[in-house]
Amino acid sequence: MNHMAQLQLIATSAMGLEAVVARELKQLGYEDVTIDNGRVFFTGDYIDICRCNLWLRSSDRVLVKMGEFPATTFDELFEGTKALPWEEWIPADGEFPVEGRSQKSQLSSVPASQGIVKKAIVEKLKLTYDTEWFPEDGSRYVIEVILLNDRALLTLDTTGPGLHKRGYRKLVTEAPLKETLAAALIQLSRWNVSRPFYDPCCGSGTMLIEAAMIGWNIAPGLRRTFNSEDWAVIPEELWEQAREEAFDAVRDDIPLQISGSDIDPEAIEVAMAAIKSAGFAKDIEVSVLPAHRARPQGEYGVIITNPPYGERLSEEKEVQKLLRSLGRSYLDMPTWSFFAITSTKAFEEYFGHKADKRRKLFNGRIETQYYQYLGPLPPRNKTPQSS
Repeated sequence: MNHMAQLQLIATSAMGLEAVVARELKQLGYEDVTIDNGRVFFTGDYIDICRCNLWLRSSDRVLVKMGEFPATTFDELFEGTKALPWEEWIPADGEFPVEGRSQKSQLSSVPASQGIVKKAIVEKLKLTYDTEWFPEDGSRYVIEVILLNDRALLTLDTTGPGLHKRGYRKLVTEAPLKETLAAALIQLSRWNVSRPFYDPCCGSGTMLIEAAMIGWNIAPGLRRTFNSEDWAVIPEELWEQAREEAFDAVRDDIPLQISGSDIDPEAIEVAMAAIKSAGFAKDIEVSVLPAHRARPQGEYGVIITNPPYGERLSEEKEVQKLLRSLGRSYLDMPTWSFFAITSTKAFEEYFGHKADKRRKLFNGRIETQYYQYLGPLPPRNKTPQSS
């Protein structure tokens, strides 16, 4: 089989992060990138499936776009699906569950549409493998049918468990910040590895670890596996090559100035375990400390934090107090930039400063704003190494 196929690929993302994912793809060298709601389309070839799964920091998963066509009837859905080249991907023993979503479409029953797609793929594979029965006990090929405005989009998921599962986190504290969102927040800030980084509400340490991985240019998927690693259509040597490239790209000789604190000792224990597991035990410092006592070291640093939201009324007062104290500490750090993601509507009022920029983002299902206070950039003559 030709390993230089032109594949239509899709990097999915949370709402509001499409531009971040598109920028990541461009930095990885992909030219023809187009943005849609929650999806970024690009073209590539088999090795790009490996590279993007290893490297994308803010995307949720990498899909192969199998096809798209109008589907107002089950018949159209069946024929359109059957016409696609499933046999080029799915072997005779492949497991191929079908997931579905429908919006603003005449085919509004998701279970029925999933059933039709499954049946159409089975019919197509019967022709290729000359069999009536598929054991489905081999590698996993998760198919999704998305019906939107009477068009069907069919995709194949190359990732498996979402890309936010990097492999360094064993335990989760409550209200965790997703790794993919943390990476996006860092990329939206102007932080780079030559500047100090601090998180005064670091919880289980996600933001700190994601910053360290960006700082050392570590591919976030380096420590995990993906569904498509078991696919016959992608030769093993392509995965080996992509992993080799990623290992060679690591720059762990750069000093990191990354630290954080949290008032909750249990969160700090979880953070320390994750930091150690991610390989940064000597490079990231965390401590148990209330946010208002945090005094990060250095100049021209960046604070990025996800303070507690105070969903219950009793907590609201606590959150107000915390945000006020963060606002006061910010006054003592004239060269620092400050970024906070929160669902607290009156954030600027409590913090005591108007943000330079805000951006609507979703933290899971919660609508939040990302408040951005852009401090001065480091003077040009400061070299990254001498801080």
